[in-house]
Amino acid sequence: MESFSISNKVRCVNGEEEEGRSTLDGTVDFHGRPALKAKTGRWTAGTIILVNQGLVTLAFFGVGVNLVLYLTRVLQQGNAEAANNVSKWTGTVYIFSLVGAFLSDSYWGRYKTCAIFQAIFVLGLGGLSVASSMFLITPKGCGDRTTICGTHSSWEIGLFYISIYMIALGYGGYQPNIATLGADQFDEEDVKEAHSKVAFFSYFYLALNLGSLFSNTILSYFEDEGMWTLGFWLSTGSAFAGLALFLCGTMRYRHFKPSGNPLNRFCQVFVAASKKWKVKLPQGEECLFEDEKDTSLSTGRKILHTHEFKFLDKAAFITSRDFNDPKQATHNPWTLCPISQVEEVKCILRLLPIWLCTIIYSVVFTQMASLFVEQGAAMKSTISGFQIPASSMSSFDILSVALFIFLYRRVIGPLVIMFQKKDSKGLTELQRMGIGLIIAILSMISTADDMPGWIPGNLNRGHLDRFFFLLAGLTAVDLLVYIVFAKWYKSIKLEGKNGEETDDTDDSEV
Repeated sequence: MESFSISNKVRCVNGEEEEGRSTLDGTVDFHGRPALKAKTGRWTAGTIILVNQGLVTLAFFGVGVNLVLYLTRVLQQGNAEAANNVSKWTGTVYIFSLVGAFLSDSYWGRYKTCAIFQAIFVLGLGGLSVASSMFLITPKGCGDRTTICGTHSSWEIGLFYISIYMIALGYGGYQPNIATLGADQFDEEDVKEAHSKVAFFSYFYLALNLGSLFSNTILSYFEDEGMWTLGFWLSTGSAFAGLALFLCGTMRYRHFKPSGNPLNRFCQVFVAASKKWKVKLPQGEECLFEDEKDTSLSTGRKILHTHEFKFLDKAAFITSRDFNDPKQATHNPWTLCPISQVEEVKCILRLLPIWLCTIIYSVVFTQMASLFVEQGAAMKSTISGFQIPASSMSSFDILSVALFIFLYRRVIGPLVIMFQKKDSKGLTELQRMGIGLIIAILSMISTADDMPGWIPGNLNRGHLDRFFFLLAGLTAVDLLVYIVFAKWYKSIKLEGKNGEETDDTDDSEV
């Protein structure tokens, strides 16, 4: 009994220490106080975010996966016009992602940004559900494979587009922030929580795929049978439940404070370098300014100097006009920038061509939600009397991604490491992106066939082969450009916690 009592006392003491301990990564709670390990974050908050992600993804794809069929069957648009409108809508989602990320990092923080854009998302879904049930689905039951919907007035069409672009705004602003908010719930400075953070991203991707898989199978079946209103209301209910659950976890979340407008830091480097355009840089790094308090916003550590884009180094070159004493703490950030800040800009410039090379791939991937669905609607899709929804073709994307992730982790990755040098980590991110572009080319070639016009009303009489061969050709050119810039790209080097050099990314060999 005595030993039992002692162990209980030790456990209670450890529990009190844990309860009163703050996180080491600088996160704060809802009130702005240092976040306590025992009362915030971890898997309690992480699980709420995972379920929220699944519900919101279900709602989004409940609209997006069948949108092209809604445009052709309900709004009576042609195949080419409908595919073009879906591509524009999808592109708008990605553009609004930039808006959400900027507002989150600069002003609102991730929690507030997610809450606001989720509310907009729910309102957009509600507007689409009301517009469809009251104005667009007339007569009732139209929009299936046989019953044609009536004509619609311009204001009814306008209400539809306002609703779907509110959905795009809400989901686009929410999506890039919810994953990082989930990652914020785990303290990287704690070994156990750092491992949980890695696991969180795997579960996050699983939640995303489960939500989209439900939409691509169950909801798409209802909508394909003409029950558009039911499908949209179910999506609205799912989004509302996700928002309510997200708000319930408010007091449990950990937060990083917004770091301010990053555009200022970006512009300061170019302005400072342009003011010293005629300055000749000496050999060596002794005259380059480094502020001991300044670190990379994304890593919290200093970025070591590199030799590309040397003209930008002039922004960190110390002149007599900057301050008389180089050790003086104050300086004008528009005339003198720390070398870590200069390296941030260099990193963006190196990544810019890599990012541009993903645009063509996005064009190819968008066909999954547009032309592929239209092709599915033109196919004979009955098996033993059961009608397979055309939009369920998108589920092959989810299943194939899950399969290839498993194959890479269990088979391909270990084989690559076996045949490479001993310290190899397998294929780098850039190499995997290049392989993805090759597969995209092959997919467009295999999708093209010998069908006789490009995208007419009747796809069986069109020339989709020419369209897909065009995409294959553009992707091939994109691959060549990508290889050039991927070979040129060099990863940044960070100053380690103990002063040693560390690579922030994998080697860029292609």
